[in-house]
Parts: sequence; structure tokens; C-alpha cells
Amino acid sequence: MIYLPGYLMFVLSVALAAGGIVLSIRLRTERNQGLFSILLYYEVFISTFGFYGIWGQALIRAILSTYISAELLQRFSDIAILLGLPFLVFGWLMLLQFAYHISGRKNSKFFTPVFLVFNFSILTLAGYLIAGKSGFNPVIILKSYFIAMNLLWTAFASVLIFLPSGSKSPIHAHDRNIISPVMVVIAIIQCIPLLLFKIDTILALIFIFTFFAGNTFLPLYITYGTLLNIVDKEEGKELSFDEFCKKYEISPRETDIVREICNGLSNKEISDKLFISLQTVKDHTHRIYIKTDVKSRARLISIVKEFKLL
Repeated sequence: MIYLPGYLMFVLSVALAAGGIVLSIRLRTERNQGLFSILLYYEVFISTFGFYGIWGQALIRAILSTYISAELLQRFSDIAILLGLPFLVFGWLMLLQFAYHISGRKNSKFFTPVFLVFNFSILTLAGYLIAGKSGFNPVIILKSYFIAMNLLWTAFASVLIFLPSGSKSPIHAHDRNIISPVMVVIAIIQCIPLLLFKIDTILALIFIFTFFAGNTFLPLYITYGTLLNIVDKEEGKELSFDEFCKKYEISPRETDIVREICNGLSNKEISDKLFISLQTVKDHTHRIYIKTDVKSRARLISIVKEFKLL
């Protein structure tokens, strides 16, 4: 009975990892921005760690549990996750690079080498403690490393995304304000099962689900939740108001209504000013929402205001 949930979780893990990678590839292809190449690398590195470092342990236990002692089995398991951690380190690096780009910042040329030296120094120390007769519990060392670094680097990336910078961000401020706290919440949720985990299959499966599901958030939200659609496919090129209307096939009358909505007029006021019926205004507004993929006038206004289309 234990095997069935494990098999189902493995299939779900494959689906989530593949979904995150496919969405990242689509973003990179459609938007042609280096930002989404970094997001793709993040998804690949994180997923590689997930299958090599996390599911690799399950495979080792399934194959070797009947042939070797419990102590030796635990040692093989610890080594497997330790060897998988470099993929996790590079995943965190890509997350931070993504945060710098999404916030419109440029990181220092020393950032990457300092980050790698810092993390691999900690990994080397962890490996020494695990391999030696230090008396430290390897499971506690590995859990502590993941929890501490996951929270640290996710919080750092979240702060970079949330705080405004002088440069133009490719993503709307409204969306950055959503992405930033959700990233931290996901990191905390991912760490909770590890804090409770001893040798419990259910908690292990919960951790695996939160790990893979949490790491699909960025490509999923950016694909379906952000206002990226007003950024032209040529990196850094923004649309003028006329180009915006032409791209989304907004008619001249609808263009007038967009202008008046952004001027703060109500539907009734727009009706009176343009000498058209209230129902006509509502019909045009509904079509504008469909064409621009927004669900409210507040979102429409935020697009125009943020990117200075008017």
C-alpha cells in the first residue's frame, strides 16, 4: 500500500517538473528575453536536484534495502543527496540572477564567484562532517543546510524583486508585489515537512510535493498571471499607445474608451462624453478586456499607467 502513493507522487513530480520546464521554454521562445533563459536554467537545475538528490534516495532504498545493512544504506542515501546538492546551489544562483533581472538591477561581477565559493565551502564542510566520525547526524546536517539556504536565498531574491530600482523592470510592479511574498511563503511551506520529518513516508511525500509544486510557481504565474503581454517581443522595447492598440486590434472607438477609463471616468460619464449609450460603453469595455487579457478596469489602467502608454 505504501508503494502506490510513492508511484503516484513520482508521476506527479515528473508532470510538475516537465510543466515548469515547458512553460519556461515557451516564455523564452515567445518573449525572446534573456530573463527567461535564466528561468529555464533555474527549472532545470532544481528539477535535476529533485530527481537526483530526492528521488535518488528512494531508488537506492528500493534497490539496496534487502542487500545491505541499514547503516550502509543510510550512508549511500546521504552521499546521493550530497552529490545532488550542487544542482540545488546552481538552481538558487539562477533564482537570484532571475531576481536581479526581474527587478531591473545589475548584479556585481563578483556576485557569482562569491556565491559559489560560499555555498561550496559549506557543502565541503557538510561532506567532511558526514564522511568523518564527527558524531553529527548526517540527516540533521543535510536538513539544516537545505532549510537555512532555501530560506536565505529565497528571502534575498524576494527582497530584490519587491524593492523598486531605478531601471525599468520587464514585469509590472503589481505582479512583483505578488511574486515576492508568495516565493517566501512557498519556501516556508517547503521547509515545514523537513522540520517535522524523521522517518515518516507521509511527511516525505508531502515534502516532495511541496518541493516540485513550489518550484513551478514562477513560470506558471508569469505565463498566466502577469502583465507581460504589453512588453514587445524585442527585449527592452515598449509599445507606444498607438502600437498597443494596433497590436491588440483595439478599434478607434475602443481606443477612446480606453483613454477615458484611464482618465478616471465611469461608464456613465464616458457614455455622456462620447454621446453613446451606457450599454455600448459596457460592450466595448468587455471587448477591450478580452483583447488585452485583463479582468478589470484597474488592471487595464495599471497597464497603461505603468508603461506610460499615454
